[in-house]
This record gives sequence, C-alpha cells and structure tokens, in this order.
Amino acid sequence: MTSPLEKLRQYGYELPNARPPAASYAPVTRSGNLIYVSGQISTNDAGVVQGRLGENMNVVQGGNAAELCAVNILAQIVSNAGVPLEDIKKVLKLTVLVASTPDFFEHHLVANGASNLIVGVLGDKGKHARAAFGVAALPLGAAVEVEAIVEV
Repeated sequence: MTSPLEKLRQYGYELPNARPPAASYAPVTRSGNLIYVSGQISTNDAGVVQGRLGENMNVVQGGNAAELCAVNILAQIVSNAGVPLEDIKKVLKLTVLVASTPDFFEHHLVANGASNLIVGVLGDKGKHARAAFGVAALPLGAAVEVEAIVEV
C-alpha cells in the first residue's frame, strides 16, 4: 500500500516545512477531532506565486497554484497539528479563493488543482465538499488561497 507521502512524491512534491502565518492568526486550530487549517496561499520554495486569473494567468497556471496551496495545507496538518497524513479520517471541506478579473468564470477549474491533489494523496478520505470564489486580490499578491476543514 502506498503511503500518502509516497503519493505526494508521485506529484513531484516533498512535504515542505509549514510556513508561519503572515499576520495575526493561528495557522491551525483544533476542536476535538476537527482541524481547521487557515488559508494557505500559493507558495513554493521560490516564494509567492502571484497573479490574477483572466489577466496574467491561465487556468492551468491557476490550477498549479491551487495545487501548491493543497501541499501547504498538508504541511500545516503535519507540522502544526501534529497529525500524520495517515491519521486523517476525512477532508470535509476546502474553500478556494482565486484572484481574478471580473470576467473570469472558471474558478471551479482552478480549484480542481487543490481538490485533485488532496484526493490523489489521500484517496477516498480526501473527497470533500468545496466552494470556489473569485476575489479582487489576495494577501501578498497570491494567485490562490485555500482553507480546509479536516477530521482526524
């Protein structure tokens, strides 16, 4: 059986160190068996993936940015909640915010980047409810931000 970390590697990622919050909030809170992961912006080793869909990014680039957000969510669960990926019972919901122009209408396709990675890494435990929104701007100029509610 392939572990979630091995599946993450199949996507070309190692689990990164969890990034510290960029403002005054907790990156993760826990109540009983529920973990709430604060919005994770599109970042990688090079920094923040910036842009706006419909202006200077296309759906594929946006989906890749959303995928990075999902990797950062997994890192927060392991690092700040102290929960191994194997102990996740269910990803309940993802909320995806996409920096976009008013005439961009494919937020759901961008959000698939995060959803597909979560399901690919966690299997049926990763299948989740989801909302995707277009917004005028995100912190630090990020292209995408994703938050999660996870049962452990």
